[in-house]
Amino acid sequence: MFKHKKTSGRTPIGLRAARACDPRRRAAAVVEFAFVLPLLVTILFGIIEYGWMFMVRQALMNAAREGCRVAVLSTTEEPYTEVTDRVNEVMAPMGITVSIEMTHATLDDPVEAVTVKVPAADVTLMGSFFGDKDYNLTGNCSMRKEGIGDSE
Repeated sequence: MFKHKKTSGRTPIGLRAARACDPRRRAAAVVEFAFVLPLLVTILFGIIEYGWMFMVRQALMNAAREGCRVAVLSTTEEPYTEVTDRVNEVMAPMGITVSIEMTHATLDDPVEAVTVKVPAADVTLMGSFFGDKDYNLTGNCSMRKEGIGDSE
């Protein structure tokens, strides 16, 4: 009776080297990589674009909050230049020019509101690669201005 010698299941070194150098396997790997690489790069740049847009929107929200805070704390009749200066100061590190809309407190509605907008096409990193950017990124904030109409 012949006893079969147990092996570890490994391929002998010579065969392993021959399989690794097989040009058909290398060519197949290159073709597969050529198909997958554009998809991976698109996903990577999509993640970067989304992250950038998210960061811009957060900066707009912060700028609106800071502007609204200045408007609420201001005791002058014309705090509007202070508000725009503060919003532009907050947005300056990002190098983004924004448009600012304000709703001012009255006796009937003692709420100051600030909305900061920028066209998405102005801040995109990839242009229109991921679709048209015909919308605005906005940040808004509203705060109650205390003390209006409390003279009674």
